[in-house]
Amino acid sequence: MLNLANKTQDLLDYSRRIDFLAPLMLRLYLAPIFWMAGTQKLMAFESTAEWFGNAEWGLGMPFPELMAALAIGSEIGGAILLTLGLATRWICIPLLFTMFIAAVSVHMKNGWLAIASSDGVFSTERTVDAIERLDIAKSILQEHGNYDWLTENGPIVILNNGIEFATTYFFMLLALFFTGAGRYLSLDYWISKRFRSQ
Repeated sequence: MLNLANKTQDLLDYSRRIDFLAPLMLRLYLAPIFWMAGTQKLMAFESTAEWFGNAEWGLGMPFPELMAALAIGSEIGGAILLTLGLATRWICIPLLFTMFIAAVSVHMKNGWLAIASSDGVFSTERTVDAIERLDIAKSILQEHGNYDWLTENGPIVILNNGIEFATTYFFMLLALFFTGAGRYLSLDYWISKRFRSQ
């Protein structure tokens, strides 16, 4: 039995030869997310800065233009650097900060769920109410619209905008911060191999 356990562990250890795939997949998953977030903010810079600064309906941050520019720079620059695997651990720092601020200041009041659900541990009064509204919207669309065409690529849902996505991205970035960009398919690896070995 011990021999079988050791052989199984050896097989698992053998998989470490391709462990560079995990940080590569994390990088390639996160890069388009930050690219889209950053470019959308950039295209609407004035309204983004206004939202950052407005205490009534926005985030109420000081120096809103500067804060918006820093968020945009982190997201767009982060997307590029993550794709290349360049300065990965360094770019994770401002991206982690951005995700933390987003989770706390924008999403936390909405609970955990990104998509509203009426059942489960993370459903709240807000999400249950959203599903009731969704059911009404679906019945209107079924009666007065082409519901089959509207839903042929997926169901209609209500965005709850909870902390689920921001927290997930935070933990993915945290993993990259500790592990780095990975071997072979990152510029960090080749730069380190060239200069840190001397």
